[in-house]
Amino acid sequence: MSINTDILITWGAVYKQYQKADIIFKEDGIALFYHQVGMGTVKMINCNDQGKEFIQGIFSIDESFGEPPLFFDGVYPANAIADSDCTILRIRKESFLDILKENPDIHFSITQMLGKRLHNKAIVARELACYDPEHRILTILEIIRSKQDKKDGKKIKVPYTRQQLADMTGLRVETVIRAIRILENKGELAIESGKVYMNV
Repeated sequence: MSINTDILITWGAVYKQYQKADIIFKEDGIALFYHQVGMGTVKMINCNDQGKEFIQGIFSIDESFGEPPLFFDGVYPANAIADSDCTILRIRKESFLDILKENPDIHFSITQMLGKRLHNKAIVARELACYDPEHRILTILEIIRSKQDKKDGKKIKVPYTRQQLADMTGLRVETVIRAIRILENKGELAIESGKVYMNV
């Protein structure tokens, strides 16, 4: 879900450029802006005391991120970092909320999107607590499948690296590599030229 760029610009949004690894906003920072990806990718992460990352989400073109605290004067729950060189369309919180008040259809779409993300996070939290590595990875891939169009009618390329999958599931990258091989042997995944594909 995204808000039409013309609407955002009309209400005062501006484009911001970030290079890979730039911080867009920090965990516990006061939420002052609505952010929408115009180009590139952004990841939202938390880090533990040892510096290990846990990826809360990766967002690409036309996806927004970090919206929930805008609705209750809250702080950002994670760091947002440019995962590649990217362009972000940014608008002040007050203008974002005014857009929603003036456009009930946009408000409803945003609510649907947030509800879906909350549902997905609940599923991932269950996986981390209860299931083996293969099951965790398949669950993440099913979420990807629900967001992505089929490329050739037979398989869908996984858009994340093995390290990113590890950071999204709380696993070691070595464990992810082993789990992917097991899933390949079971026919759940295919590996071609080092790239991982979901079989349809």
